[in-house]
Amino acid sequence: MAMENMKQFLFALSAAGAFGFVAIIFVLRWVLHFKEGLAWDGGLAEFNWHPVLIVTGFIFLQGIAIIVYRLPWTWQCSKLIMKFIHAGLNLAAFIFAVISMVAVFDFHNAAKIPNMYSLHSWLGLAAVILYGLQLVLGVGLYLIPVTPVPWRAAFMPIHVYSGLFLFTSVIAVALMGITEKLIFGLSNPKYKDSPPEAIFVNVLGILLVVFGALVLWIATRTSWKRPSDQILHSLHTNRGSEDNSKAGPALSELAEGANPEADGDVRKRNSKSES
Repeated sequence: MAMENMKQFLFALSAAGAFGFVAIIFVLRWVLHFKEGLAWDGGLAEFNWHPVLIVTGFIFLQGIAIIVYRLPWTWQCSKLIMKFIHAGLNLAAFIFAVISMVAVFDFHNAAKIPNMYSLHSWLGLAAVILYGLQLVLGVGLYLIPVTPVPWRAAFMPIHVYSGLFLFTSVIAVALMGITEKLIFGLSNPKYKDSPPEAIFVNVLGILLVVFGALVLWIATRTSWKRPSDQILHSLHTNRGSEDNSKAGPALSELAEGANPEADGDVRKRNSKSES
């Protein structure tokens, strides 16, 4: 990665981390200062775990899982290790989301409030289910070595698209949820009167949108993709790096279709140079 390009990447990465971290601080401040705090007693304090776990896990951790392959200082790690890190972060995000859903259902049942009546709840449950399916399919296809290589290559565009789609959808559903909570929870003064809590939570929504936009920007920049292990091996061999053994990949990683798009680009460039 060129130095100028690296600076752009580090700026985008730092900005994404900063906005995500501040969003977590904001959601904690919201529930601890404006609401009833956190507890697991079936009351409003238990419900408050829902926004905290969604922002911390289902949004922030999922965003980190999406861009973890783009971190240049991880490119010397084996692709298998990075797959486990990617899957582990997604699994943690999924666990956070499930616990947050349990908190909502517990609160609704204790307060005799109907479940699953709003569009927010429909889309939220659908996002959790689809995210779980994405996780299972991802592990089955890319972490189990018996999966045929053509299957992995064919499913990769779908895997990438569905991951970005779910991440964007989760942020949209979260914005619906915090707006719904403000409308139902603020009575005197009402949400329309812009009390301090409403303004504070609106800023939280903006933080989530900016964090999501930065993650998508990092994830969709072609020049910031992780090079294939074959390219990394060639670069380190040509430079005579003393740490070549650390970066040199096993050919089995290439057989697993670690980065079919990058390998295809290499073949195209080679054919052009030969012609």
